[in-house]
Amino acid sequence: MVDQKPNLVLLGSDNPTTWIIYNRLIQEFGPFPAVIESHVSRFAMLRNRFRKLGVAPVLSQVGFVILIRPILSYFGKRRISQICRRNGLERTEPFSTRIIRVDSANGPVCQNFLAEHRPQVVIVNGTRILRSNILHATNAVFINTHQGITPLYRGAHGAYWSLFQGDPEHCGVTVHLVDAGIDTGNIIGQAKIAPQAEDSFVTYPYLQTAAALPFLLEAARNALAGTLKTTTIQGPSRVWYHPGFFSYLGGRLRGIH
Repeated sequence: MVDQKPNLVLLGSDNPTTWIIYNRLIQEFGPFPAVIESHVSRFAMLRNRFRKLGVAPVLSQVGFVILIRPILSYFGKRRISQICRRNGLERTEPFSTRIIRVDSANGPVCQNFLAEHRPQVVIVNGTRILRSNILHATNAVFINTHQGITPLYRGAHGAYWSLFQGDPEHCGVTVHLVDAGIDTGNIIGQAKIAPQAEDSFVTYPYLQTAAALPFLLEAARNALAGTLKTTTIQGPSRVWYHPGFFSYLGGRLRGIH
């Protein structure tokens, strides 16, 4: 752990991978603030998805979330616990007065907080797409952990989709800078994961987070020291979303869990 007070802020959503990252960063750098946004309402999410993807694909995604994902979560509990034990991942929220709750990471409370605290580094995990008012609220370096290999697997559930596409060489995780796009920032580091037979859609994010932590810790150290180096994002690019009910079942028949 470094001796001086870290000039860090975590900006995330309330989910286990956020707390894994926050707890690990606190171990390394000592206590620092976290701004946690509320989940996007289901109505707002569905409205946005209908506009982008159309009615039929979104209804199929809803079927997956309601009917299939709970089953995967139930049967994935033991494997998730195993991954966390083996990798020293603490997925519970720490007791801390430095955790601030906001309605949206793009709202005025978050913007004012960043402007007042002027962090050198903002660690991002699981938030909605950050708007320019947040990215320009401070001169900080914004660093995100993306659950996929960019630019080919931007958006959601990159590990699952890489396996679905028969592309295990791109099954992994990316630590990158945040810009105004969807996972389009310069790359800091990438790591592959190798899911086992007992892994599934719900366990991949824990494997990815474990693989990303060394890159994220090094990136935070280098950003604080002003020595962070990145690589320009290149290659074929695509944004992915939740699998649909029938597409998941089709993948399942091919052994993609």
